[in-house]
Amino acid sequence: MLTDDDPDVRTERDRPSLGEQAGACFHRYREGQDQALGELVDLVTPLLWNVARAHGCDRDVAEDVVQDVWIRLVERARDIRESEAVLGWLVVSVKRESWRTAKLSRRTQHDPTGTVDPGGADPGPEALAVLTERQQTLWAAVQGLSERCRQLLRIVAFCDRPDYDEISAALDMPRGSIGPTRGRCLDKLRRSLAADERWAGP
Repeated sequence: MLTDDDPDVRTERDRPSLGEQAGACFHRYREGQDQALGELVDLVTPLLWNVARAHGCDRDVAEDVVQDVWIRLVERARDIRESEAVLGWLVVSVKRESWRTAKLSRRTQHDPTGTVDPGGADPGPEALAVLTERQQTLWAAVQGLSERCRQLLRIVAFCDRPDYDEISAALDMPRGSIGPTRGRCLDKLRRSLAADERWAGP
């Protein structure tokens, strides 16, 4: 059993969160270190892309939304008073732009069902063609989860150390419910896979 005195536990606890890392990069960028912006983009883009996907954008639109928000950040960098607030600013901006874009897309496409890909969990036919049977089984199990679970797992899966405050803002989910919800979603996924003979293998 690991205790608070275990070196691995201390290392995990002391490691900066994603928000702290983003804030440090943004601070260096505003101090004139242009390369720090590239570090920030590499660090945060996976999270932002999945926030966009979780709010109804398809793959191409999600990329456009994230790119537009990065451009907006460069234009408004001086408007963000505290460097530590940059991750929250980015998440909220992507979330709002995703809603706006998804709403506009529904209007222009005249979809009679009014539906949009709810969580972006489906990898698409091109990707499925190159997946192994085991990977396809995993995707099928993920698709069987609720929309809320797909949204949450999509975001936390791409964070080395998830920042619950930003996840809360991205999904309008109370901070205290993120951990328990994540646990329930993962338990449902494990049970679904355990019941599938294809996952167990020969």
